[in-house]
Amino acid sequence: MSTCSVSKGCFVFKPSTKKRRLSEKTDHYFRSTSNDSEDTVLRFITCQSLWSQIKSETEQIQEDMNKQLLDNLVSFLSRSHSDFQEKTTEWTSRMKFREIPTAALVLGVNVTDHDLTFRGLSDVLQNNITPYVALLEAKDCPGIKNLMQKLMGQLMNCDIDVDSLEDEDCVQVSQNKIRCSMPSLISWYESVTKKTDSETPSEKRNSSSRHWQSPPVVVVFKDMESFTTKVLQDFIVISSQHIHELPLVLIFGIATSPMIIHRLLPHSVSSLLCIELFQSLSCKEHLSTIIDKLLLTSHFPFKLGEKVLQVLINIFLYHDFSVQNFIKGFQLCIVEHFYSQPLSVLCCHLVDIKKRVYSLSHDQCENIRRLPSFRRYVEKQESGKQIELLTNDSFLKEETEKLLEDLHVYHENYVSILRCLHVFTSSLPKYPLGKQIRELHCACLENQVWETNEYESSLQLARMLNKTDLVTMLQQCVEILVSSSGKEFDKTVKHLKEFLTQFQNLEASEASQEQDVSVSSQKELQKKTDLYHLQKTLLELKESRRSKKLTKFEMLRFEVVDYIDRLVRKYLVPAGDRTLHEIVYFNAATVLRGHLNAAPRTALHTALNNPHWYLKNEALKCDGGGISNKAPDICIVYKLHLECGRLINLVDWLEAFSTVVTAAEEPNGDAASSDQVDDIIHARFIRAVSELELLGFIKPSKQKTDHVARLTWGGC
Repeated sequence: MSTCSVSKGCFVFKPSTKKRRLSEKTDHYFRSTSNDSEDTVLRFITCQSLWSQIKSETEQIQEDMNKQLLDNLVSFLSRSHSDFQEKTTEWTSRMKFREIPTAALVLGVNVTDHDLTFRGLSDVLQNNITPYVALLEAKDCPGIKNLMQKLMGQLMNCDIDVDSLEDEDCVQVSQNKIRCSMPSLISWYESVTKKTDSETPSEKRNSSSRHWQSPPVVVVFKDMESFTTKVLQDFIVISSQHIHELPLVLIFGIATSPMIIHRLLPHSVSSLLCIELFQSLSCKEHLSTIIDKLLLTSHFPFKLGEKVLQVLINIFLYHDFSVQNFIKGFQLCIVEHFYSQPLSVLCCHLVDIKKRVYSLSHDQCENIRRLPSFRRYVEKQESGKQIELLTNDSFLKEETEKLLEDLHVYHENYVSILRCLHVFTSSLPKYPLGKQIRELHCACLENQVWETNEYESSLQLARMLNKTDLVTMLQQCVEILVSSSGKEFDKTVKHLKEFLTQFQNLEASEASQEQDVSVSSQKELQKKTDLYHLQKTLLELKESRRSKKLTKFEMLRFEVVDYIDRLVRKYLVPAGDRTLHEIVYFNAATVLRGHLNAAPRTALHTALNNPHWYLKNEALKCDGGGISNKAPDICIVYKLHLECGRLINLVDWLEAFSTVVTAAEEPNGDAASSDQVDDIIHARFIRAVSELELLGFIKPSKQKTDHVARLTWGGC
């Protein structure tokens, strides 16, 4: 590759951004030596297929949830652009006051999810409105010069059609010669729009179908709070002076509150912006939708246990509010389950179960027999069936198929009844079983929910619901069960509809009955004029109210609540009580917590004190806290420094290191070779000590030049 320089020098040519193909297969890392390779490959394929379905579902959820927000932003850009293009009076007044159309996009504190939102926004704008969209981050724009360079670099790349590497090189060279300033940006925009106007009618028609004529320039500040005040002020002031020449639109990505605009910008600068506020959906609502679509459904065979789900929810609520991190944790659960559970090959859709069950090997049948839930199931059977299940593989496969089908039916019924119970409990005072359905789901997975005090208090509150709320809840339950895929709810729906009919018939009869009772009681009181008889009548009325029988409505309300209670006891059995639940449920909460809840100091101490834990090298095993000379140098130096006090003598430390390293070497050797080994050992020691200093375990001491100070105590 040639350059146009006349002087000798070193020139850097950036490689193309094409992705390199991985030579090694991904499933190679998924294989385990203890399992059959064919079965492992099938598990890997099932895991990939399941994750691809879940990933597409999450992307669709994200698109649906952001649709309203993106439509509002497009409408805002449309109004701003039409005002600029038509030169209306409103835009003329804006131009007089140099106001820049600005969208304040409040996304919430879940910063890790913002990239996905901005990526979707950029795609929508570039596909439908304008190709000139620039995404700016505070870390790339410490000054106004850097901001202009980043802005012009992104905008000019939008207009370039790179067909070959040679054209790309020419473009890169030409961009470096352009002065990054607002007049340069305006002249570039005018040349681009003139080029568009000079196209043939057919080309113009094709381009206008995607982009507007004279499209606006959209600048997105992804993390506005992180930008310095001076950079924002300078850019806004400069842009406002050229707003009549360049249709500029700003979008501020805000994580906290819209008031941050007025805190960062003085009034003289914020008055140059015509701000419109846009609010995204809450991250909690997003999480509820994700759980509803991914976990509370029978479309996906993989399920999370109660403790695992609680770990993911706690990380979300108490760490980052990031839905993307929740999805990544869910993905980790899928991979870990299919990697560690040999029977996860049966964690598939119902149509594939029969084929996979009958292709199980004898070893896999033995794995089924070792499952705790299956052993409990065998103990409940008759002696003849127990022998068949434990000795006959064919009979075991038939029974396994039936049990997995029953498990699938259980999931369908469980989700429907869970939603019905949530309808009743989500509106109760103080929410005994939780306000969100995920809380109720965790309670049902943990144990038999009807045995808890919270459930009893929920039933007591439900028995005091008024007729309007009760009828509304019953109608919602009917809708849930009708739309359910479960086949056992025909009688349930019929029964609930009968309750609704009885409530409707109850209104007229109860109203007339109450009217008759009130009239008769008034007549009784009017008859008695004597004080004694009046007092006696009032006491009788008081006693009758105390021992009053239940009305028809109260009796019917009790029947409804008792019927819902029977449904809960029948269908909301904990998943841990179901046979073969280990095949589809991931319950290794400790493993998940170890991966997601980082403890860097503990991990670092484990790696340096016991390198065999991570390297899996048998030569690194040492008993009784000894130091192996096969260990890495930094591990030897670290173990030796644990035996020292506050100050460590470097000479003594080096001698101890040399003793450990040369412990297994033969004492025979000439002086020259020993001097050479000493130099090498000395260099290794210096490098290991430097690495410990870099990790923060030691620091140089000002008291003694040949000593270092120890900074950590207690091992971990």
